[in-house]
Amino acid sequence: MKNIHVAAVALNQTPLDWSGNMRRVRAALAGARETGAELVLFPELCLTGYGCEDAFYAPATAERAWRMLVELLPETKGVAVAIGLPVLHERALFNVAALAVDGELRGLVAKQNLAGDGVHYEPRWFKPWPEGVVDGFRGPDGAEVSIGDLVFDVGGVRVGFEICEDAWVAERPGAGLAARGVDVILNPSASHFAFGKSGVRRRFVAEASRSFAAAYVYANLLGNEAGRVIYDGQLIVAERGGIVAESRRFGFAEWHVLDRVVDAAAGRIAAARNVNHRPELPAAADGGLVRVAFEWTRAVPVVADGVKECGAVCEVKEEAFTEAVALGLFDYLRKSGSRGFVVSLSGGADSAAVACLVRLMYEMARAELGGDFGGRLRCVDFKEVLLTAYQATANSGGVTRAAAAGLAAALGAEHHELDVSGIHEAYVEMIGGAFGTGLNWRDHDLALQNIQARVRAPGVWMLANLRQALLLTTSNRSEAAVGYATMDGDTAGGLAPIAGIDKAFLRQWLAWLETEGPLVGGERRAVPELRAINVQSPTAELRPGDAGQTDEDDLMPYDLLDFIERAAIRDQHGPADVLEQVAAGFPQYGAQRLRQWVERFFTLWSRNQWKRERYAPGFHVDDENLDPKTWCRWPILSGGFRDELNELNKK
Repeated sequence: MKNIHVAAVALNQTPLDWSGNMRRVRAALAGARETGAELVLFPELCLTGYGCEDAFYAPATAERAWRMLVELLPETKGVAVAIGLPVLHERALFNVAALAVDGELRGLVAKQNLAGDGVHYEPRWFKPWPEGVVDGFRGPDGAEVSIGDLVFDVGGVRVGFEICEDAWVAERPGAGLAARGVDVILNPSASHFAFGKSGVRRRFVAEASRSFAAAYVYANLLGNEAGRVIYDGQLIVAERGGIVAESRRFGFAEWHVLDRVVDAAAGRIAAARNVNHRPELPAAADGGLVRVAFEWTRAVPVVADGVKECGAVCEVKEEAFTEAVALGLFDYLRKSGSRGFVVSLSGGADSAAVACLVRLMYEMARAELGGDFGGRLRCVDFKEVLLTAYQATANSGGVTRAAAAGLAAALGAEHHELDVSGIHEAYVEMIGGAFGTGLNWRDHDLALQNIQARVRAPGVWMLANLRQALLLTTSNRSEAAVGYATMDGDTAGGLAPIAGIDKAFLRQWLAWLETEGPLVGGERRAVPELRAINVQSPTAELRPGDAGQTDEDDLMPYDLLDFIERAAIRDQHGPADVLEQVAAGFPQYGAQRLRQWVERFFTLWSRNQWKRERYAPGFHVDDENLDPKTWCRWPILSGGFRDELNELNKK
């Protein structure tokens, strides 16, 4: 038995925040030491921040990170610490994990597999390190250390690394580490939140501990690091194919630690029993083996009954969405230095969801942080945190006005009712005169709708400016797919917190929030005042009231729209294939209407890419995002599926 006390650290870092990042690393390291841990794992690229983008190209970025690492070395006396940073070597940039032991830097392990899909662009900045290669590195301070595919023998315990994406590929470095007799595998990660992803992580961590016959320690970033991507701070320790320790996800603290005593020798017995184990003999492995004298002294006995089977994790999507977006809003608010949020509250589902998320952010942060809450934000009272405004034109109805006022009161927001009908009418009269004829709904429908949405933007922008607050836009992903939004109108704002979620789920979430809601401070937090909004059919309220305008009449049923979007954009099926799928899944609408809706979707999708390019930054919450900056690239100008749709109509 070789017991060692390990700790994984989740950190809420900010790109290029040198002093802040250093302060949080030091505090977390001190916290890990307090648990008695002797092997401490920090997340990937945590010194610089993961989301530095093209600032990684600047030589000063890697140089500053190196100075931070050197400055931290004295604080690793008596422990082994793995910490992530970028390193410039042989005119190439590498994503590395540095291992410091007892106050000295012992080596740099470079990432072999780079994440280049979706929100990740590592191949733009970094080079993959070749398997089995080790080189000498001279730091900016002249220090010399080995870099590459290293294994460390630390006081008789062999330690190896898989760095984030290394564990997500088919041919994982872990297999080679197992052949080299590694007892503990460390995985420093920057793995973004997406629905259902936590269960995938649990499975590959647990399975690695079984198949590679090693204890496995996983650390992840936490929070809205750089604006769009949210990290859930999931920490995991696994042995013998089971999870032995796991942290909570999300959280508003700057860091948290998960510690566990593991038996580093248990994997040796499992490997010896495995008839398929083929060890790498010392002559072949010595080039990448770094031997470090170290005494493991603090470990207490392993908890014998602590292994849990790694089954499927039942994630409640509504809960995960609430926690992720609440944390995203909190970090965006404090890191931007803004004094709260402003929302144009229409009395409809989208703006109601945004306002509720702000309130839940506030309540969840206060419940967790307690007295520390006021020190983290520039606004403390909720009326400072959220200001809402209902902006009426002649086409606005009493139902939405009352719903907006009732919700604002229930949430505790500062609420204003602004009558913009005079501004709207002045624009119509002015442009009608310039146009040379009176404007009417029969001939000028779209222009008359859009001007109402646009005249609302200057007022809420002004309120945001006066409050030094962030204006939140309320557009959702379903609207983005077909351009059902007025640019410089309802899309006005600096942050789009629900742009990554579809309308069908949003309405489902609002119904759940009305009657149940998330856990806040150990109790469910429902918002029953949402009933006045949930009973309505979604409407833009831009045509006269007697027109009976609804979103789904303008477009198509939202569940069908979301189905088509996934089939066409996520799965890349053409119009004919999509029509075949919707005919099978939605026969109640009839063949002719389904054909019209499929044609409408492909036409509007292609026509409105320019709108998606101009949307405010939004949060990435699932791996079906339409954000062209982080996930779904599409040409602004294209053939628009004209040939495919013509062929479809000939059938």
